[in-house]
Amino acid sequence: MNPTLPNIPLTPRQIETLENIARFQARRCYSATIGELADALGVSRATAFEHVAALREKGLVAPSSGRARSLRCTERGQRLLERQAACDGDGSTDGGSGIPLAGRVAAGRPIDAIEEVEQLSLESLFGRQDVFALQVVGDSMIDAGIDDGDYVVCRKTAAAEPGQLVVAIVEDDTATVKRFYREGARIRLEPANAAYAPIHTDHCRIEGVVIGLLRRL
Repeated sequence: MNPTLPNIPLTPRQIETLENIARFQARRCYSATIGELADALGVSRATAFEHVAALREKGLVAPSSGRARSLRCTERGQRLLERQAACDGDGSTDGGSGIPLAGRVAAGRPIDAIEEVEQLSLESLFGRQDVFALQVVGDSMIDAGIDDGDYVVCRKTAAAEPGQLVVAIVEDDTATVKRFYREGARIRLEPANAAYAPIHTDHCRIEGVVIGLLRRL
């Protein structure tokens, strides 16, 4: 990993801290705390705070006032991570961005297979703009076909239709995948497992609507 990028000298630990902040936000749809960063880096909270302070001075991360989970990469920080990724690789986006789509396979009567006609990627399936993925932890949505360890692909939006699968942030600033329903002034987040009770809330922030599912067999 190259610790120095144009105009923004960083130590390897600062780059690792920045990557962890961005990764935490992308995977969990909410920001990491200093304690969680410290655990991810394997350092003390004081050391993690020093790394974050250095990144703030460089304009790479910024907090939102009044929230416990508010640490986010700035636009400048995101650009730096993109340049860093290009430096770590060969800078090319051709090839290697998907897997060969070799044709079709029958689940009923056999059909002719076609050998490698195109490249299959997440972008080709779901598009690129405002799409993100999260790994599911827990079994509250198993009756909707979403198992522990699956990845849900989401389209970022702040609104949802009744019955849609959504990623929502609830009062304790945690993210959850549930079916969305509005009941008067309140919102019901419905699990798909009889062992779990619905979440009723007056304050809920929709982060995205689920549009796909990925699973390793």
